[in-house]
Amino acid sequence: MTDYLFEPTAPATIPIIGSDKLYPVNRIFCVGRNYEAHAAEMGAVVDREAPFYFTKSPTTLVMAEGEIAYAPRTENYHYEMELVFALKSGGTNIAEADALTHIYGCAAGLDMTRRDLQNKAKENRKPWDTAKDVDESAVITPLRQMSEVPSVASGRIHLSQNGTVKQDADLSEMVWSVPEIIADLSTMYTLQQGDVIYMGTPAGVGAVSRGDVLAGGVDGIGDFELKIV
Repeated sequence: MTDYLFEPTAPATIPIIGSDKLYPVNRIFCVGRNYEAHAAEMGAVVDREAPFYFTKSPTTLVMAEGEIAYAPRTENYHYEMELVFALKSGGTNIAEADALTHIYGCAAGLDMTRRDLQNKAKENRKPWDTAKDVDESAVITPLRQMSEVPSVASGRIHLSQNGTVKQDADLSEMVWSVPEIIADLSTMYTLQQGDVIYMGTPAGVGAVSRGDVLAGGVDGIGDFELKIV
């Protein structure tokens, strides 16, 4: 028996639709600038040579229900609606043709972002960590097992803020597809079961205020409604 100095923190987990088991999270990868219109609204250009990534800690994970906190140290906290998928297996140099076989399930999620800190980091050519790796910023619905997912290549992805539609696009608009992302990531990391990937957001991102109600989803995968407090 290992004698720890203190009890290790329990792993972050995601509920699974139709199952009593929980999915334990290993790492969270996020794809940046994966919708051309969103890249444009942020004043950036899509890099079509290779995907762009950042990470969040598993401790940032929170279920897309009830209430989530408005982050401290920001006056410009943004929602970003995303398709999320979770791996059941991995490896290195995974072929695109085999990529989907490694996915356990999919969810809808939000990549909440301290936009003011991100913009300042960009101006000073500094990392985005404090803008992206934020408590309760990796928002997610329960996982839908892959056998029940209609598609990760097409389908409506949408978000409303206080009843007004802000983001409304199709997964087919992603610059880099799910198989392409798995194949590319596996050339830089040994992907593992428990790895979760947020696939980037379409145009229409914006700031939230305390009291706002966000409702969104990905058709056939997951829907949610929550309040910012």
